[in-house]
Amino acid sequence: MHTSLDRYAGRLRGLPPSCGPVRLIGIDGHAGSGKSTFTTRLAAALGGAPVLRLDDIASHDALFGWTARLRTQVLDPLARGTTAHYETYDWHARRFGAVRALPAADVVLIEGVGAGRRALRPFLARLVWLDLPSEASWARGRARDGEAQRAFWDGWIPAEIAHFATDPSWPFADESVRVSRVCPQGYEIREGARRASWDLARPPFRHSP
Repeated sequence: MHTSLDRYAGRLRGLPPSCGPVRLIGIDGHAGSGKSTFTTRLAAALGGAPVLRLDDIASHDALFGWTARLRTQVLDPLARGTTAHYETYDWHARRFGAVRALPAADVVLIEGVGAGRRALRPFLARLVWLDLPSEASWARGRARDGEAQRAFWDGWIPAEIAHFATDPSWPFADESVRVSRVCPQGYEIREGARRASWDLARPPFRHSP
C-alpha cells in the first residue's frame, strides 16, 4: 500500500500505549537496509519523536548481548512514565561515555538490528521491518562505511546471521517497509509477516555461503 509517512505517523499515534504511557515502535532490519534514514524521517513526521539508536546501546564486546542493560536503563523507566537515561557507546574509543536522556513521549522509536527481538516485543506497540535482502543491505553498509570499517563488517555479518537464526524479527513484523522511488516520501508500507497471510516458515533472509 502507498502510505505517506504523515499518514502512517497518525496511525502510530492512535495505537494503545505499550510501555507504560509510551507507544514504543521497533524498527528492525539488516544492517545497511536503511533503518536509520527511515527512522529519522518517521520521527520528523511524528513531530520530533524521540529516537533510541541501538548502535548507542551495543558494543564491540556485546553486539547483541545488551537486553538486560536496555531493560534497566530504558524500558523500566519508560514503563514508569519517567525519562530514561542510558550510557552511549563510543565505537572509536571502544568504551561507554556520555549519558543521553530519552523522554517518555507519546511515541518513541527504537531503531537497530534486534529492535524486534523476543525480549523487546512485549514492550512494542508496533514492529516495522525494513524489507531489503541481507546481501544487498550489507553491500550498502560496506559501501557507506568504507575500507576503514572492513574488519568490523567481517565480524558483524556472522554475528547478525547467528542472531537472526535464533531470534528472528521478520516473522513478527506488523509492517514491512520497502524503499521505492514511486511511492510517497520514497517508501512503500505494507502489512508485515505477522499480520499478512504469508508463510511464516519462510526464513527471515536467504544467505549464500
